[in-house]
Amino acid sequence: MDFVRGFWRKHRRKVLVTAGCLGSGYLLYKLYNSHTRKLADLERELAHQRENDEFIKNQMKAHFENIQLIVDSTTLPHAMQYLSIRISEDIDVSDVMERLDKGKGMLSSSEKLQLWDELKILSFTRMVLSLWSVTLLSLYIRVQVNILGRHLYVDTARALGSSHLLEELDLIDRNDEQKYLSSADFLVTNAMPGLISDMQDAVREVLKGKQLKDVITTAVLQETVMRVMDVFMSTGSPHHWVDYLMMPQDISGSSDEAMSKFQQLMVETREVLISTEFTDIVEISLKCFTDALVEEMETQTVAGGLVTGKPLAKVLPQIEKTMHVITAEPSKNRFLQLIKDLPEVKLFFTLLYANMPQ
Repeated sequence: MDFVRGFWRKHRRKVLVTAGCLGSGYLLYKLYNSHTRKLADLERELAHQRENDEFIKNQMKAHFENIQLIVDSTTLPHAMQYLSIRISEDIDVSDVMERLDKGKGMLSSSEKLQLWDELKILSFTRMVLSLWSVTLLSLYIRVQVNILGRHLYVDTARALGSSHLLEELDLIDRNDEQKYLSSADFLVTNAMPGLISDMQDAVREVLKGKQLKDVITTAVLQETVMRVMDVFMSTGSPHHWVDYLMMPQDISGSSDEAMSKFQQLMVETREVLISTEFTDIVEISLKCFTDALVEEMETQTVAGGLVTGKPLAKVLPQIEKTMHVITAEPSKNRFLQLIKDLPEVKLFFTLLYANMPQ
């Protein structure tokens, strides 16, 4: 016992320090072990979250690509075919050309001049209206696809907290989705008569005073087409041309909750269409289409073409031939591909799809 007491007195400080170290070490071990478990739990939670995020992205990417495929293979080709038929039927130049052909040597000078003037107005109206309609309809359908795809992504992400099964999520109703995409037919089924009338007025204003003997060059033709579209777009109330693409929605006094998904989609679409950014894209696309079309007309012209200039009377048959080139099916329409590949257009639709609401 004396030995123990002596040892304790001699080594008490070392023993206490050692015991303290051992106690602190155990405490640190417990704290570290607890922290490690929490880190492991957090890692598992983050991994699970990443799996969920990846799941959403993959599911929505597949759904969005499916919608795009439907648009590229069905909606847009159908719209372009329907548009081409409607324009050909509603702006028919064959009757005027037939009367000119059969009336050779029989028509008076005034009668012949009147028919040529009518052919001039109809030919330019048909070309410019076709160019405008194809451009705007293709852009409109792309706006639809991007808005719809973004809504599908956001709705799925918000609903994931209550379900991990895509089939159980509260996505946009299939009927609303189909109704929204089919609204692209409005231009052809409802707005065409008014569009033709207003475009014809713009053509008459721009071509007023142009004689059949006037020389038309590549530059003159480009300027004439762009002037017609400028007059058409600027006549009337701001953004009046949007009403040719989509039916006005009566949502006065309606809250977001009171509106159907279809109405919400249409409201958002109109907001995009009347935006400054979209108007800029329309102008860039129309100019691109016009320049490429006139260049193609030049390459298909025999000696003494549009570069050096031709009388307007000889340019009209070329203008008449552009109809089928302008409204060619999307897979064969190089003008639509040119517009789609424009850097400004690519950026616009990238930002449109990425503009996630909070």
